[in-house]
Amino acid sequence: MSEHVVLARGLTKSFEGGREPVWALRGVDLEVGPGEFLALVGPSGSGKTTLLNLLGALDVPTGGELTVLGQHVASLSKLARARMRLHSIGFVFQAYNLVPVLTARENVEFVLELQGLGEGRRDRALAVLAELGLGDLADRRTNELSGGQQQRVAVARAVASRPKLVLADEPTANLDGENAEILMHLMRDLRDRHGMTFIFSTHDPRVVAHAVRIVTLVDGRVSKDEPREPTS
Repeated sequence: MSEHVVLARGLTKSFEGGREPVWALRGVDLEVGPGEFLALVGPSGSGKTTLLNLLGALDVPTGGELTVLGQHVASLSKLARARMRLHSIGFVFQAYNLVPVLTARENVEFVLELQGLGEGRRDRALAVLAELGLGDLADRRTNELSGGQQQRVAVARAVASRPKLVLADEPTANLDGENAEILMHLMRDLRDRHGMTFIFSTHDPRVVAHAVRIVTLVDGRVSKDEPREPTS
């Protein structure tokens, strides 16, 4: 088993753009080990979301090598990549992407059901919601919850199966300062207790303040990769 959660070498990604392809990534090298709490930062158009999509097996690279959780992403079929996303990677989205007519518990249980968990599914969902401070809201429909509470349900859904890798795309973009801080502290606590690796794509200094490593992308390349002590 590789010691790397992510290993990228010379990673490139292009999209059709008329006569000439548009290059979103231009030779990215990146190593991410178990239990890291890493922020991808950079200006709009720098390649952050494209890189996050590749790490989540939502897309495949144009060139270079990418190994995620020991799997060579480019060599996987669409079905294999879908299984990898379902069973091994947790996703947290800016827009929450919850099912509004379901309760918080049912949103978490739905993913566990897709993963094949039968008996114990309800208990697992309730436990992770309690871990994120939502135990008393488990049977509340998500469209009745605040934005901060909805994002915590989204995190609960992402981590309920204890994935080794959690990818979060602008997770605090729709949150006020207090709820952003609550969310980041909860995710750091999950990392500390369960050894999950978190990678964020963000413009938010509130996220950066919690990161223990910052990778800066500019024009599809890594311009800076630095460990740091979190300030929050």
